[in-house]
Amino acid sequence: MEQVSVGLKLAIIAGLLFGLAVHFGNTAGQHVLHFDEPRVTGWAGITLMAGLIVTVQGFETSRYLGGTYDAAMRIRSMRLAQLLSTAIYSVYIVLLTYAFESDPLSLDETAIIDLMQVVAPILPLLLVVAALSAQFSAAIADTSGSGGLIAEVSRGVVSEKLAYALLVCIGLVLTWTANIFEIISYASRAFALYYALQSTIATIRAARSGHPARTVIFAVLALLGVGIAVFGTPVE
Repeated sequence: MEQVSVGLKLAIIAGLLFGLAVHFGNTAGQHVLHFDEPRVTGWAGITLMAGLIVTVQGFETSRYLGGTYDAAMRIRSMRLAQLLSTAIYSVYIVLLTYAFESDPLSLDETAIIDLMQVVAPILPLLLVVAALSAQFSAAIADTSGSGGLIAEVSRGVVSEKLAYALLVCIGLVLTWTANIFEIISYASRAFALYYALQSTIATIRAARSGHPARTVIFAVLALLGVGIAVFGTPVE
């Protein structure tokens, strides 16, 4: 189910980028590209980017598949995922930023769906399908990974089934009580802290293995993760 949902999501993303590229070309041909001055700059802009880190996470999922795939395969999969998503986000941001006039008053959770009506009438429907597919695949991966991790850390005191039930309850509470932008911000802080812990472990391993360059790089990443967790601001 996860493979099907991810494949569907990537196909829709490819269609979205193609549609945006055509719209961008038409807008550029009419000499009406938009170049808006940045509204948030300096330190405020940096902390805002820190609050967006959750939009590019999820590559660590392969780390929990050690029972099925070897380390080289899992590392390669995570690197490929990072490169692919970086390319998608970079192209998407450029096409979206300059081809549409920004309107801060229309910012809401589904603004992008209405905006894509200009590109192609079918895109809003496809984006809804992509969003559902993305959340479905993420829910499967994160729930199974978290359940297994909780069972592993608790040494079997908390079973995977119980962990799944707890995670679902927490998710329902967050869905009905928190603002979507607050969830993104808090999730960004949590992931930044998680990455900081992972980088700290990597720093210790690199230091013990006698790799000073890697030790410095991982230490800097650990400090960066802590900084994001502390200073990140809500993306809204």
